[in-house]
Amino acid sequence: MRPGATASHGDSPVRGTAEERPLTSVAAGDRFEAPMDLPRLWHVTLSVSGEEVPPKELRRALEQLAHDHPFLLTSRYANDHAEIRYWEEARDLHDAAAVALRLWGEHRQSAGLPAWEIVGLEVIDRETYHQRIAEGYGPPPATPVGVHPF
Repeated sequence: MRPGATASHGDSPVRGTAEERPLTSVAAGDRFEAPMDLPRLWHVTLSVSGEEVPPKELRRALEQLAHDHPFLLTSRYANDHAEIRYWEEARDLHDAAAVALRLWGEHRQSAGLPAWEIVGLEVIDRETYHQRIAEGYGPPPATPVGVHPF
C-alpha cells in the first residue's frame, strides 16, 4: 500500500516508514555522480629498511606475506631493504595509507618479517597510476608478479 492510503477493513491509514526515500527525477543529460564514500582502488608502494638479514629468510618471509595478504602484487628485496607494491581497496587515501602503515607490523610475527622500519610510503589512486604508466614516468608495471631480488 502506498503511504497515506487507507487500509481495508476500517484500519487506520498506513504511513511511510523512515526507510522510504522520496523519488527524485534526473534531467536528460545529467551525469550520475557516484557517492564519494564508495571504496576505490589505491596503488601502494611500501618501502622498509633495517639491519641485514639473510636473503633466503627474507624471501621466505615476503612469500608468506604475499600468501597472507593476497592483493600483494610484487616485492623486491635486498638483505637490508625491501619494497612491497599492491592494490588496496579503501574509501579514501587516508584509509589506504593507514592500512599500509600497519601492514608490516601486523604481519611481522605471522610471516616472520624482520624488525625493519617503514622508510617510505606512496599511495596513489588508480587513475594517477595508469596516467603515470602511460606517460612513462610511473613505477614500472609489477611484472613479473611475485617476490624478486632487486
